[in-house]
Amino acid sequence: MSASLSNEVIKMCGIRYAETVLPTHHGDFRCVVYHVQDGFEHVALIKGDIANKSSVLCRLQSECLTGEVFGSLKCDCKHQLDKALAMITESGAGVLLYLRQEGRGIGLGNKIKAYNLQESGVDTVDANRMLGFPDDGRDFTCAVKILRDLDVASVRLLTNNPLKVEALINAGIHVVERLAHVAHVPHLAKDYLEVKGQRMGHFLNNHRAMPEAFLDGA
Repeated sequence: MSASLSNEVIKMCGIRYAETVLPTHHGDFRCVVYHVQDGFEHVALIKGDIANKSSVLCRLQSECLTGEVFGSLKCDCKHQLDKALAMITESGAGVLLYLRQEGRGIGLGNKIKAYNLQESGVDTVDANRMLGFPDDGRDFTCAVKILRDLDVASVRLLTNNPLKVEALINAGIHVVERLAHVAHVPHLAKDYLEVKGQRMGHFLNNHRAMPEAFLDGA
């Protein structure tokens, strides 16, 4: 999305569909569901007053059914989600955008196909390419629309992914700071994270420096 688009145009692209207070293990959040032009329902979980605020703690969390619901040990998504909600709660204000972009944008079925290819020894990047998909097919335009609608002035972004930082900056969202977001890493996810760092440019120096005792089974 071009940074030249006005706030009014961006707000028209994203429609607030439903809103309520959602009690969670991390306290109460204001839950806002958006219908946007990509056809998905995305969610903003909001703690405190963030409208027109600067340096709002923010996490863009892409959907991971296998990890967040079924407890898959192939990724750290569930742990990242819980850590982000805990950090936002501790800070007293912030927003987590839950984006319906399963499998880095390729969908659940294709993600499972990629997992099957990985059983033969290929990594997550080559599995996506063998299926005809990019390394990361997500579009963070939906996140930009939601942040504009929430009138967030600037963010401190919880992420290890340079594409998220670039997407927000290119759309005119002021990223005051990128905060490393390395959570508990299941032992089976260690190689996956290494590939994201080495082949996808994720900022995972903290992961590579973690003591082995932090990993499951170590």
